[in-house]
Amino acid sequence: MSIRPDYPLNTARLVLRPFSRGDVDAVYDYRSREDVARYLFDPPLSRDECALAIQQRTTQLALEAEGDRIILAVETRDDQSLVGEVSLIWRSVEARQGELGWIFHPDHHGRGYATEAAAELLRLGFEDADLHRIYARCDARNDGSWRLMERLGMRREAHFREHALFKGGWDEEFYYAILRAEWVSQGVSGALRAARSQSS
Repeated sequence: MSIRPDYPLNTARLVLRPFSRGDVDAVYDYRSREDVARYLFDPPLSRDECALAIQQRTTQLALEAEGDRIILAVETRDDQSLVGEVSLIWRSVEARQGELGWIFHPDHHGRGYATEAAAELLRLGFEDADLHRIYARCDARNDGSWRLMERLGMRREAHFREHALFKGGWDEEFYYAILRAEWVSQGVSGALRAARSQSS
């Protein structure tokens, strides 16, 4: 399988596109924040670290082998503001599994952007990549993230309690997933409706 989407990917309000060198300041604006880094493996990033991360992301645009990832900048269609990023990782070739992820600027929370962008990557994973199952995970304290997973129609499959050390304490993690058959039966429209209702 080789999946190389025709970029950009457009939704009702958003453009999902490859990162470029000109995105460094916009990414630094949210990746440098303590409240954004709180639930990420990385600490807040310096501007130089953001520049390096973006340089790596410019090549992460296709799924050709296990472990490959697509990481896209998310910008609004009306004013071209970069509001966050979404990712899809090919976790297993044999089992056709993928992992979905996102990071969004807190200034743009509550507008349904993350739901809308993540729903588009679910479509990409199930329709274009023919994945069987897509999962996502988050810190159990990250209410916004697991509620987003539920808006996408994902099921909570696991709650790992104190299973790893994370930033000086015990980590608790939620795992959510959705099967292709479930996604087809409910349709992505439900997630998009939830996104639009948040923005109204």
